[in-house]
Amino acid sequence: MPSVSVFLTPQIIAQVVVSGILAGGLYAMIALGLALIFGVMRVINVAHGTLLMLGAYTTFWLFHLYGVSPFLSLLISIPVLFLVGVLLQRLFVDKVVDAPELSSLLLTFGLSIAIANLAQYVWTADYRSVEYLTTSVRFAGLAFSAARMVSFGLALLISLLAFCILKYTKIGKAIRATSQSREVALVCGIDVSRIHLITFGMGAALAAAGGSLVSVMFSIFPEMGDTYLVRSFVVIVLGGAGNYPGAFLGGIILGLTENLAALLLSAQVAPAVSYALMVLVLLLCPQGLFKGRAR
Repeated sequence: MPSVSVFLTPQIIAQVVVSGILAGGLYAMIALGLALIFGVMRVINVAHGTLLMLGAYTTFWLFHLYGVSPFLSLLISIPVLFLVGVLLQRLFVDKVVDAPELSSLLLTFGLSIAIANLAQYVWTADYRSVEYLTTSVRFAGLAFSAARMVSFGLALLISLLAFCILKYTKIGKAIRATSQSREVALVCGIDVSRIHLITFGMGAALAAAGGSLVSVMFSIFPEMGDTYLVRSFVVIVLGGAGNYPGAFLGGIILGLTENLAALLLSAQVAPAVSYALMVLVLLLCPQGLFKGRAR
């Protein structure tokens, strides 16, 4: 049986590396919403993957019922899930903001189960797909899925937009001030309750964007959010909790790790390698590879 090295040509390695970067950019955007909520509110939002699932179904139904492009559906799924996030924050999450983190974990876990079961009741557990932009793009002898490339570009654009909002806008500065010290933010006249609503809404919106982009690449079903939730936690561990630029770099690292592990070992082993990397980082560098909170 030929060794693995026989098949590891520079072209194949380049293909895998670029594919890993394309996947990592999407992971990073999804994880950014989770990191934002935890960084500002200290809430562990286990329902993040479920919100992603709702974003995916929003895109699916808009495409199949009204012929709306999955990429244009972002203009609908993002604001709709922003409002859903605001509603969840107002009705449920606000009650556990100052409670121990285990309380928020249990609450959002319950919300996740309830929403996923409701989705399964309404839409059944059937696997669905959005067949759109199924062609490939060839460049320098490499072939890449057009849907993945467009999704990466949009994920990068949305991530940059979110970062610019946090960095340069008045509301973004209020969010960062609240994340650094809620008490000082209150003294400075910032409405912390309103900031929490906006923050949770932004996190839900980023999850929705991830769901819309994922829908053109993978099957959609009510439990699909679990995989991306776990990946988001891995990204946050790699990048450092509350470090938003670090979350993006963590996503790229995760994407590269998964794809290289699938190439060198197998697709079944790749997730285990990613989780092993997370455990290693937790043991050796608990604050993440990119330490410190974003300013």
